[in-house]
Amino acid sequence: MESSDTTPMPVVEVTTDTGRSRRFIFVLLDQFTMLCFACAIEPLRIANRMSGRQLYSWLTAGEGGERIACSNGVEFMLDMDLDEVSREDTVMVCGGIDVQSATTKRLLNWIRREARRGATMGGLCTASYTLAKAGLLDGKRATIHWENQDSFSEEFEDVTLTKSVFVMDGNRFTTAGGTASIDLMLKIIADDHGEELAGAVADQLIYSSIRTDQDTQRLSIPTRIGVRHPKLSQVIQMMEQNLEEPISPSILATEVALSTRQLERLFRRYLNRSPKRYYMELRLQKARNLLMQTDMSVINVALACGFTSPSHFSKCYRAHYQTTPYRERGAQAARLSI
Repeated sequence: MESSDTTPMPVVEVTTDTGRSRRFIFVLLDQFTMLCFACAIEPLRIANRMSGRQLYSWLTAGEGGERIACSNGVEFMLDMDLDEVSREDTVMVCGGIDVQSATTKRLLNWIRREARRGATMGGLCTASYTLAKAGLLDGKRATIHWENQDSFSEEFEDVTLTKSVFVMDGNRFTTAGGTASIDLMLKIIADDHGEELAGAVADQLIYSSIRTDQDTQRLSIPTRIGVRHPKLSQVIQMMEQNLEEPISPSILATEVALSTRQLERLFRRYLNRSPKRYYMELRLQKARNLLMQTDMSVINVALACGFTSPSHFSKCYRAHYQTTPYRERGAQAARLSI
């Protein structure tokens, strides 16, 4: 059923008159994230209510057209199967856990068909993967949840991946997940009906800091590590940007005008580990993401994370995660087959 939520008296006067409401088709993938979906649909409902008009309507869709479960176990009744939609519709694919398995051949064929017919396509949270797999993001800018960035950049070389909370490139939209859906929808509402309405919607959501496509999705390094030391943050940023070809601690120290010993003391004092150990943990975290989210060979994963020797990679991985890369890959395959 198409939905709307209007009030008899508008709170915000909207002068735009398109003659019809803009319709969104939310395609819910198996194990989609409820938060990204709720944060996308609620601004539309509130825009209708604040304007006193049905500016927006929406339907939910998915394979089978009956029921779908999100990642927290809650089930949703779907309005439709993967049926033909209007070229005027905006399709928003909502992803979540294990988006690779949820991105089926039938879904990809449907997305490609509707895109060819002119529908605007968006990918919320991990569904950026789905759009990229369908070839809709080739040559375009896009974003995806930070946890999936490593695997995405390895698999889709023709997509310009950013760390933004959301990206709008022509008629292709992508978000990083979570509350980023709010920022995208507020931008759409502002473009469609003005900043005043978008601001009123944000106020209703108690959303006091509206982000743009220039804002990055992750917390700053000082906030993440709980330490506000400029040189330490600078070194960690260099480490994160150079995982495939690690930089030696002596060069890192020189870059921030410290001696190697001073850098060692800085890491020991604030992070209780050596720079070398911290760097290794970053590389191993990336390796685990690639093993869990891609079908890259273990050797290629090792090379992508700065290990020139597969045996050294396996030894380091086992010491940190208490399992080998090969067993990790096997365990992941077993989980996906259940």
